[in-house]
Amino acid sequence: MKDYIRIHENDNVIVAIKEIAAGETVNAGEVQVTAKETIPAGHKMAVCDIAPGGEVIKYGFRIGNAKEAIAAGAWVHTHNIKTALGDLLEYSYEPTPVQENTTPDATFMGYRRPDGKAGVRNEIWIIPTVGCVNNVATALAKAANGRLKGSVEEVIAFPHPYGCSQMGDDQEHTRTILADLINHPNAGGVLVLGLGCENSNIEVLKPYIGEVNPDRVKFLVCQETEDEMETGADLLDELISYASAFEREKISVSELIIGMKCGGSDGFSGITANPLVGKFSDLLISKKGTTILTEVPEMFGAETLLMNRCENRELFDETVKLINDFKQYFKNNNQTIYENPSPGNKKGGISTLEDKSLGCTQKSGSAPVKGVLAYGQRVEKAGLNLLSAPGNDLVASTALAASGANIVLFTTGRGTPFASPVPTVKISSNSALAGKKKNWIDFNAGVLVEDQDIEKTAQELFDYVVAVASGKKVCSEEAGFHDMAIFKQGVTL
Repeated sequence: MKDYIRIHENDNVIVAIKEIAAGETVNAGEVQVTAKETIPAGHKMAVCDIAPGGEVIKYGFRIGNAKEAIAAGAWVHTHNIKTALGDLLEYSYEPTPVQENTTPDATFMGYRRPDGKAGVRNEIWIIPTVGCVNNVATALAKAANGRLKGSVEEVIAFPHPYGCSQMGDDQEHTRTILADLINHPNAGGVLVLGLGCENSNIEVLKPYIGEVNPDRVKFLVCQETEDEMETGADLLDELISYASAFEREKISVSELIIGMKCGGSDGFSGITANPLVGKFSDLLISKKGTTILTEVPEMFGAETLLMNRCENRELFDETVKLINDFKQYFKNNNQTIYENPSPGNKKGGISTLEDKSLGCTQKSGSAPVKGVLAYGQRVEKAGLNLLSAPGNDLVASTALAASGANIVLFTTGRGTPFASPVPTVKISSNSALAGKKKNWIDFNAGVLVEDQDIEKTAQELFDYVVAVASGKKVCSEEAGFHDMAIFKQGVTL
């Protein structure tokens, strides 16, 4: 195992794989560099002198400019590097030729729904229309889990604080996301639980949901029944009976939709976990499957790499709008566009947003961009899709599920126990995290700096995802964790 990695031959920094002690000399290509100070694992060391204002190069691209003169062997981090990014930018479409590969089909054991969609779980979901009935939803789910039968795996309530006292697009987003989840194929049955007086009451929500199978979707307005617990239990029993008839069957992986997200990133994320997910994405797409990349603020600084992989000019224009609309959202709220990375990111070795974004976008692999989705929009095109959503872990992962993701791949260098409405696979960027938090981490990408081949590891990840799609529970499911969050943007009345 090497002590460091130089990601691209043009980089003027290396990344320490393990701590480099002050005075230690490393061979960086054709030159020897002696560390002038201790370089923590995951952090950067200059391999040549960088003048004040000079570009700091990592991944073969600028990740910022030097605040001061940086000597060869110096630690390169937030104290001596700053972002070089601006606000709203003009972009030109410079398409990059992309080789689209085809590999043999594979299958998973999933649930075929009457509408033709494929699910990877057969759960009963309770979706509250408003936060006022959260406790009722939770109590109903807890009681119903003692009455499961057949192939039904769990009854899950998804409490949230929205659905009332919202205005404009904020309310629209809530209605759209709730409707998306109600129609999700991982749910064999759904109880839509309303209060009755909320803005997003059931009658208002129904047009967003569209036509439903009355055996699969039941509605309950708590203010209109004498005992909502008794009535809710009866409706859940009906849903359990309906869903219990579904059995797993062999389905092509071309029908899998996988969301891709990172959080709590460190200096290894862009070297191990994110490139690994990128290889997975390319592999699934080569089998005609679908992946969705989100967290738009963490595309800033690397957006042109995605723009130039857009299949056509129309998609390029949609991606430019995706980026600039999100920047305008920051400006409209008087916030700094580049107030990123987070404290945990910095501690892990990420210094600027460009540094973070160039690592983050590694998850997209090398496939062409086939679709660009608005927040809450369901995926329609196979291949790589870009989704408008913030970087917040719970909000972005819920958005991926709402757009149709059966499973979310979540890379992390710091670790997190959170879940989402669908199985959320935690992929560690380093082996230390995987060893320490075995109850959180499902797959270890840290082996990539321990000389394990990335193609072999990508196949192992693919096989693991197929196993999860076929019923294997991830750590958060084993713990009984299920989370959801909606993008809150507007006024609360």
